[in-house]
Amino acid sequence: MEVLRKRKKTTEGSTEGTDAGVEAGVEEEMMATAGSDEMIQVSEEMESDIQRILEKIDRFTQQVSEMLETGKQLFKDLSSEFEERMILIHREQMEKWQDDIKLLRMIDSTNEASRALLQNAQLHLLENVREN
Repeated sequence: MEVLRKRKKTTEGSTEGTDAGVEAGVEEEMMATAGSDEMIQVSEEMESDIQRILEKIDRFTQQVSEMLETGKQLFKDLSSEFEERMILIHREQMEKWQDDIKLLRMIDSTNEASRALLQNAQLHLLENVREN
């Protein structure tokens, strides 16, 4: 029961979950059970099981770290592509609107020229009507 309390205390006290904290807990457990050969055998087996779990933790931690780095790089690439695409869309839209402005100015200029021509023709007709 005392071994269980010590193990529980070590687990609760270790908020970081480091390998050193777990190994310290294993050492405490081995010292507490060093009284009999049978308990030492169980402790060695338990230590082996704990080591396998620690190796799994290390592999999993490495996988998570690699996935995080891959994800960060993916988001960085996507962010760059998104930014480039948005800039391209903006540039294309600005060019379209600039072309629209040029077209409107050209139409306005043509309309003004036509209006001036019609006004001159109207004045000329009015002068001819007055003379007759």
